[in-house]
Amino acid sequence: QLQLVESGGGLVQPGGSLRLSCVDSGSSLNYYTIGWFRQAPGKEREGLSYIRRTGGIRTNADSVKGRFTVSRDTAKNTVYLQMNSLKPEDTATYYCAATSTFLIGPIDPREFDSWGQGTQVTVSS
Repeated sequence: QLQLVESGGGLVQPGGSLRLSCVDSGSSLNYYTIGWFRQAPGKEREGLSYIRRTGGIRTNADSVKGRFTVSRDTAKNTVYLQMNSLKPEDTATYYCAATSTFLIGPIDPREFDSWGQGTQVTVSS
């Protein structure tokens, strides 16, 4: 079981950027598909994007296409979510999750086995 830890959240003004990180101190993430999700208060968890162990990426959420980019640095054992042009509606707790399954279809939280505790992102002026 992985122990994922997200970081990089915080308060940012509309139009600003943040980069979230997802790490595991004990295991290599390079063998896993890593997904990013978010959940705002009173709303369902939303799957955003995932990156396969091969580096292939699928972004599902239309709301973030063109603004959010997932990437991985294998040397640092870290997966990132670069978030640009942030909007107030992006305010949520952001989670990374891992699965050993090679995903092809849309991001589905049921496919992911290990989850981080989340990092809060607040977009406000």
